[in-house]
Amino acid sequence: MVAADSERPNASGVSELLESRLSSAFRAPGIDRLSPRMFRRERSIPLRGSAAALCNNLSVLQLPARNLTHFGVVHGPSAQLLSAAPEGVPLAQRQLHAKEGAGVSPPLITQMYESDGSVMVYWHALDAGDASLVQAAFARGIAASGHYVCVGTWSGQVLVFDIPTKGPNIVLSEELARHQTPISDIATEPAQGQDCVADTVTADDSGLLCVWRSGPKFKLLTQIPGFGVPCSSVQLWQGTIAAGYGNGQVRLYEASTGTVHVQIDAHARAICALDLAPEVGKLLSAAEDTFVHIWKLSRSPEDGYIEVEHCHGECVPDTQLCGARFCDPSGSSFAVTGYDVAEILRFSSI
Repeated sequence: MVAADSERPNASGVSELLESRLSSAFRAPGIDRLSPRMFRRERSIPLRGSAAALCNNLSVLQLPARNLTHFGVVHGPSAQLLSAAPEGVPLAQRQLHAKEGAGVSPPLITQMYESDGSVMVYWHALDAGDASLVQAAFARGIAASGHYVCVGTWSGQVLVFDIPTKGPNIVLSEELARHQTPISDIATEPAQGQDCVADTVTADDSGLLCVWRSGPKFKLLTQIPGFGVPCSSVQLWQGTIAAGYGNGQVRLYEASTGTVHVQIDAHARAICALDLAPEVGKLLSAAEDTFVHIWKLSRSPEDGYIEVEHCHGECVPDTQLCGARFCDPSGSSFAVTGYDVAEILRFSSI
């Protein structure tokens, strides 16, 4: 929710408020204070409808070879896919609707498309047989690990689909059943062929994190207990888990052991999205307090612990943020969506 005008500081007080929040935000050494402004607002990309009020409601896929960027946003029972040039000029837009027919209710179907939305390559009917009359049935959280795609569900199960290198023979290969509450988000990173290295993390509404090693049979490496607050967004970078919570905190864990490296009181309200720029270790956090923050992560050469530096803070006034993503792996630009805002807001480095 967005605070009423009487509760929100005026423009002249925003920087002072942000500075005061950050000065007491950190629970670990090695974190610098507020840095100079690094990003500026760019041309927005119009949407046919606003983004739904869902956490992590923005996907970005950069295609450097074609000089294009694809954006995906959920709006009601459909998804909007847009292609845009680097300067933000929209080139194409598609509206993807849930498949109907075969006696299956559209909200209980998971569908997979080509990256531009031109062809649906697979659909899977979710089994809602165990859902009670008062429990919603849905899929939430999706990520790819190698040739596997993991999809979270309302029951806490994670569906693992095996995607062949060639051909359309996608199959449901495994169902992971370690969560007892709905899945909230899933994150992966390439394991680079190392044995027993964590490359997948799943989060749920209780705050529980499960860390996995992907393969023909997914292996559970460790579980990180929750603390009574939902984990709304999660990312994985070089063996470090970044988790965003409903109380505005960001916590950084060692993926292999579950040890907490850093705890940041990053936002005044619930976090709605995290993202990582893998080439440089930048972490983006967005929350219902209308702020987007960018942090720089690095490992101390002395003890291997994660150090954090605040790089940028951006206020998006009068907007209930619901999605935020970097637009490139170097973290030189990012985009955000807001509930009841019919555009994707873009920012690039100065």
